[in-house]
Amino acid sequence: MKLQLKRVYEPPADSDGMRILVDRLWPRGLSKAEAKIDFWAKEVAPSSELRRWYQHEPEKWPEFQRKYLTELQSHPGPVQELIAKIGNGRATLLFSSKEARLNNAAALKEYLETLL
Repeated sequence: MKLQLKRVYEPPADSDGMRILVDRLWPRGLSKAEAKIDFWAKEVAPSSELRRWYQHEPEKWPEFQRKYLTELQSHPGPVQELIAKIGNGRATLLFSSKEARLNNAAALKEYLETLL
């Protein structure tokens, strides 16, 4: 499995492989045709409560990662489904946040890589 990250608003590329949206909410102002999403993995996104708490405040990042990891470990089914969908292929985890490094997709990618 080869994972990469990309903002969902960036144009699709052949190198993306499977395009997987990992946000709980659909990105604003983006049609499904424009997004070219292969799979919407909203069940692996942070809970609404955690997302509202975090608010992309950098000082909360370590705590957000810890809480998000706990959520993922508490509900392993969606994570296993995601791993099965990707298989041995290439996938791009798509996110809508303007924050390119401290977002749920980055935390999810790191977690998935520990499982492989």
